Amino acid sequence: MKRWLGIDPGLAIIGWAVLEEQGQALPTILDYGIIETEKHLSTPQRLLEIEQDYTELLTEFQPQAIAIEMPFFSRQIKAAGGVLQGLGVLNLVSWRELQIEPIYLHQSSWKCHIGNAKADKKEVALLIQSIFNLASIPIDDSVDAMAIAYAASCGLRNNI
Repeated sequence: MKRWLGIDPGLAIIGWAVLEEQGQALPTILDYGIIETEKHLSTPQRLLEIEQDYTELLTEFQPQAIAIEMPFFSRQIKAAGGVLQGLGVLNLVSWRELQIEPIYLHQSSWKCHIGNAKADKKEVALLIQSIFNLASIPIDDSVDAMAIAYAASCGLRNNI
């Protein structure tokens, strides 16, 4: 059985979800949540908080594979620099702690995999709720992380 960690990266909020493969059956969602940093902190302080929280997450769940959404930015996005710095921290800690090189998935590809390439967060939540037959699910960045982990566990790769 392989344990997957799905990550929806950011600087303010990082969604995460841990799934465990169950042979030919659907993977099991073990846990999910968000890492949130305070907006009043400087970028280096926020990156340190991400590093510490992500290290704890890896230590607790010991995934064998990590899938991260590769962010896409238009030229007008001011937050791109911070998100990319946060992505660097995630990449570094993944290797330092578990010697795992994360795989990166485009948003449109993992959304396609769950059934709708243009789904918003609420629609992603409904699709994941349906796939995993869940009674309820949060509509936050952790739901995207569940879909990212699920798509990767099914073999989706973008070779980024």
